[in-house]
This record gives sequence, C-alpha cells and structure tokens, in this order.
Amino acid sequence: MRADDLVPLGRTALRVSRLGLGLASLGGLFEPVPDEDAADVLATAWELGIRLYDTAPVYGYGRSETRTGAALGVRPRDAFVLCTKVGRIIEPGGPDTQPIWADPPPGVGPRLDYSYAGVLRSVEESLERLGLDRIDVLHVHDPDEDFPAAVSEAYRALAELRAAGVVGAVSIGVNHAPVAARFLREAASPGPDCVLLAGRYTLLDRSGLDELLPLCAERGVAVLAAGVYQSGLLADPRPGAPHGYTSVPAELAARIRALRRVCADFDVPPLAAAVQFPLGHPAVTSVVVGARSADEVAQNVRLFDHPVPADFWTALRTTGLLDVETPTPGPHA
Repeated sequence: MRADDLVPLGRTALRVSRLGLGLASLGGLFEPVPDEDAADVLATAWELGIRLYDTAPVYGYGRSETRTGAALGVRPRDAFVLCTKVGRIIEPGGPDTQPIWADPPPGVGPRLDYSYAGVLRSVEESLERLGLDRIDVLHVHDPDEDFPAAVSEAYRALAELRAAGVVGAVSIGVNHAPVAARFLREAASPGPDCVLLAGRYTLLDRSGLDELLPLCAERGVAVLAAGVYQSGLLADPRPGAPHGYTSVPAELAARIRALRRVCADFDVPPLAAAVQFPLGHPAVTSVVVGARSADEVAQNVRLFDHPVPADFWTALRTTGLLDVETPTPGPHA
C-alpha cells in the first residue's frame, strides 16, 4: 500500500488516493502561510500522487478554498477528488469567529447555518471561491453544532444534489464518533456515503472503533481518517509543544513513551505508525493529513510509504498498547 494508490471511495464512483491532503493549514491555521508556500504545498502534493483534497469555507474564512481552487484549476478535473463542507456561511460580520485562524480576511466571519437554503448558498459560494465546475464530496461540518437541522435540512439539501448528479458523495465531518454514528442512523435513506473522522481513530484514541467504524463497515460507508498525528503528540510529547497540551496527562504520557520505545525497537518513526494504523480497518479508505510547506507534504508521503513490519503491530498488542481485536495494516488487517 502506497500513498498514491487509488481506491474506490466506498460505494461511490469516486476514486481517491490512500493519502489525502487536509487544507486547514492553508487557511492560516495557528500561523500565516504565504501565498507562494500554499501554492508549493498543492503543487508538491500533486507531483507526489495525492489526489484527495479536503478544504472548508471556515478554513481561513474562504482563503483555503480560494487557494485550493487556484492550484487545482490547472489540473485535469477528473483526475482528483475535491471535498469541502457546509454548515457555515462566510459573510460580513459573521459572528462565529475562531481564534485559531492567524490572519483571516478582514471584516468577514462564519455564521452557523444548517438550513436547506443556507446549505445551497454555501455550496454556490464555495464554487465561486474555488472557481471549479463541481465539488466531489460535501461534508456536513460539525453537525453537533445544530444536530436537528444538520440531520434533516442540511442532509436533505446534499442528498438532492447527489441525486441530481451535482456531487458524487455526501459526507459528514466530525470530531466525535458518537455524533457520526447517530447521524448515520437518523439520516434519511440511503444516508451519507462517507465520514471524515478527526482524531478518533488513531494510535492514541480508538473511540471510533466502539460503534462508528463497525457501523460504517456494515453499511458500506467509507471513512476518511484525519487528525492521526494528534497534533504531533506522538512526535513531540513535551508540555507546551504544538499539540496543544499545556501538561500531558500522566497516563497518556506513559502510553506515548511505551509507543515510542516499540517504534525505536523496530526502527519505525512514530508518525509512520500513526499515519498507517487507521488503514488496517476495512472501513477506512484514506488518511487525510495537513501540511503548511512542501517539505511537510514530502515528509508525510515518506512516512506513509515507510515499511512497517507485521511484528511491529504484534509487539503493540503484546505490550497492551493495542487490544488483541484491533485491526492493523498488513496480515492482521
């Protein structure tokens, strides 16, 4: 399995690369990214075979979508899969601002809107920012912000766009696995085609395995696993590092130390294990990771393609770092 391998996106007609590029960083997540660096990120990703790109209106209040569209607009349209999201309208004075965006465009902000009309407006405005003729995958972004409207009105709008052939897949983008499982059960048939799950099926947090991933496997719903590096916690567990923990809980710190020891024993970079682990589950189609420089894109591809022996996963089980029944890549998948 390589980063540039193309596979079907669940039950849809779309084909995606095993490694996808998350584009929050290009919206200025935590720190600004110059235009030329953003263009280099997207160009390098293309050169290295990445064909799955995930953005959102809220990423830099439209900036990520604009940059993404400018870079992908010169590529053959049928050669990549583009995902964006609905649930937030970007408009003058939008009140749902987030401090994580370093240098958003002045005077505008997001406003939560999961209404039928709001979703259609969001899609139209995303297409304008992207400058592309279509969007392949539309996620309902953070449906827990207004679950009743998200599972009814927002989903209905996207389902109609899918039925009309305007989009190839309907999805949800979530940070909490139980929210996604509830959405899949309550949405009108045939339901979403895929789930973008952030930070809940990783080496450090496998809560997605409790209910969501088995449900997705049962229904043929593809899972895109994001947040697999836990903001770099495996690579740099020091308090105050970019992962966001001011003090890493003692139990978590002990697990990280144990993981890093097994990685050292097998000469496996911790982030290589992290980016490959989710693909052991049959419901997981791709892993989506971000980058703010061309070098980071290239590093992510190297980590994805780094050989990880089957004995490494066995050692994680032996040491209790993985449950016996947890699926892993390779012979144990």
